[in-house]
Amino acid sequence: MNILIPYLHYIGIMILMGALITEHVMLKPRVGKEQIKSLTKVDMIYGISAGIVLITGLLRWFLVDPKGAEFFTKNHLFHIKMTLFIVIVVLSIFPTIKFLKWRRRVNTSEIFEPGEKEVKKQLMFIRIELLLLAIIPLLAVLVARGTG
Repeated sequence: MNILIPYLHYIGIMILMGALITEHVMLKPRVGKEQIKSLTKVDMIYGISAGIVLITGLLRWFLVDPKGAEFFTKNHLFHIKMTLFIVIVVLSIFPTIKFLKWRRRVNTSEIFEPGEKEVKKQLMFIRIELLLLAIIPLLAVLVARGTG
């Protein structure tokens, strides 16, 4: 268990990042019907991986890590890292809702193409998520070294 939980945590992080990058690449003006359907599938993978990262992260924090929960609980950088993750999850809700709305429109209409402004807005959310996600490993390294 001491090996499995961290392993699943890291795999979850890689899948999460891969899914978010995939969304960023797929989302462009004039996104088509099939791309919208694919976006919702990739977003579901993103959501599942975020759940895996959260659950395994909490298990590591409270049960598995040999440093003990107190080591992390006392570190303010750890709390910043956790806050960034929560902000990312909250930000991800907006594209998810939009993708689901687009998929419903695609399923009920032969012709639907989201406006360029809508697409750019969702890209902005995804880019902010990617930026915040890029900061988390730096904080993880600092916390692991006892900084903070």
